[in-house]
Amino acid sequence: MPAEVTPAKSGYIEINCQSCGSSLIVESKMLTAICPYCASSSIIQRPPAKDLPRPSFAIGFVIDHDRATELVRQWLRKSHIFARSDFRRAGPELTRGVYLPGYLYSAVSDSNFSASIGENYTETQTYTTTDSKGRTVTRTRTVTRTEWRPLSGRHSCYVMDVVVTASRGVGNAELQAIEPFDLRALRRFQPALITGWLAERPSRTREDCLRMARSETRGKVGVMLKNFMPGDSHRGLRFETKVSREVIHLVLFPIWSFAVRYDPHKAPLQILVNGQTGRVGGKVPVSSMKVSLAIAGVVLLIGLLVLLFLLAD
Repeated sequence: MPAEVTPAKSGYIEINCQSCGSSLIVESKMLTAICPYCASSSIIQRPPAKDLPRPSFAIGFVIDHDRATELVRQWLRKSHIFARSDFRRAGPELTRGVYLPGYLYSAVSDSNFSASIGENYTETQTYTTTDSKGRTVTRTRTVTRTEWRPLSGRHSCYVMDVVVTASRGVGNAELQAIEPFDLRALRRFQPALITGWLAERPSRTREDCLRMARSETRGKVGVMLKNFMPGDSHRGLRFETKVSREVIHLVLFPIWSFAVRYDPHKAPLQILVNGQTGRVGGKVPVSSMKVSLAIAGVVLLIGLLVLLFLLAD
């Protein structure tokens, strides 16, 4: 149910629980709150601002808390071989499910490009060599050559479903690590969709998110252009892209956020789980000892190979 909002100290707001009447202090960035006395959920309603609009859509949670925790444990155990051993053994803690604000962006891109296109061809080459009996013989072989030619032109396409974070607590790289979301599950936002869950309001401005979305769009266009190039290979691809007909919507994405503390003297690491698909993402601390041992092993192997070569010679 809607909660009455009263300004409090910086970074926090005061709301009145509409069920039991208790007064609560909550972070100003949150869209929802759960009363610790009666466990009722409140939707914190504010008038929309220019850079902080109300959500247009939301995606519901599919992965529950127990499943998300198990997925994180599996992810920790399967970390790459250079991961710290204490990190692999660590257990996830400080868990919370939250609706993370992000922007869904689409646009038309128009690009002018230039590149060198390589066309492969084969030719027969005659050469002389010495056979096993020491005689000079003439032989032929087929070699592949590449002919390069310039190409320039224009490429237009519609770039869809670019997702960027609107939260300063979760960076764009961290959000990308647990993408994609199945956008077929988008639902028009209604407060009832997030009742009982934590929900964060945007802490990045719309313009800031728009710049990130345009940058990511240009990256996607670059990949499209590489795949669009004809011939057998290409080099020196350059392009300039302009976007138009932009569409951007604020969406609440379901995220499980975990804190993993592997060292009592260091801050815990943030591990995220896609609350819809179960995909896990986060930074893995590298063991300097394991890296050093691997380097020493490679150096030793190279030394043994050189020694064997010298002995054989």
